[in-house]
Amino acid sequence: MAMSEVNLFLLLTLVSMFSFVNSLRFDLQSGGTKCISEDIKSNAMTVGKYSVVNPNEGYPVPDDYKLTVRVSSPYGNNYHYGDHVDSGNFAFTAAEAGDYTACFWAAEHKPPTTVTVEFEWKTGVAAKDWSNVAKKGQVEVMEFELKKLYDTVASIHDEMFYLREREEEMQELNRATNSKMTIFSFLSLLVCLSVAGLQLWHLKTFFERKKLL
Repeated sequence: MAMSEVNLFLLLTLVSMFSFVNSLRFDLQSGGTKCISEDIKSNAMTVGKYSVVNPNEGYPVPDDYKLTVRVSSPYGNNYHYGDHVDSGNFAFTAAEAGDYTACFWAAEHKPPTTVTVEFEWKTGVAAKDWSNVAKKGQVEVMEFELKKLYDTVASIHDEMFYLREREEEMQELNRATNSKMTIFSFLSLLVCLSVAGLQLWHLKTFFERKKLL
């Protein structure tokens, strides 16, 4: 394997660590809910698509197989909403860092039905449609690979800063927790000593009244 191919392989391996691709198929009972969440950093691109597996291929999807779909941010802001749909897609750039959630609801029916859903969710470099970039730009293969590697490095760079910020937040939380625990321990000790002193004073007063001391 040539050195350039080795470098390309290593960089693509790194980007797989710093981008998120979720492709799955799941069953949803009528009247039930299925939520899928992922931690996405701020300013990261994300795209997703979903579709109901038609139980009667060649015919329209039955009404009792249609879903309500909502994609929301960690603070409850809606990024996508579909009501009574059998397929859809969404794309946005995350304005907030944290857990984004995609929830699927199936309306209750009698007799109950089981809806099978195919869902794909991509974030980061994986969310870019590189085939379209290559077609639209009509670039040479090497230039195309360089653009892809540049975005990969930028994504890793941003991810490292994001992880550093999260680490600093956790360290600050640990320091605040330790400080509070120290104060709480000191107050607990002070209360225990105060109670012990009051008990000794009460016993001494009691024995003096009884003329036992």
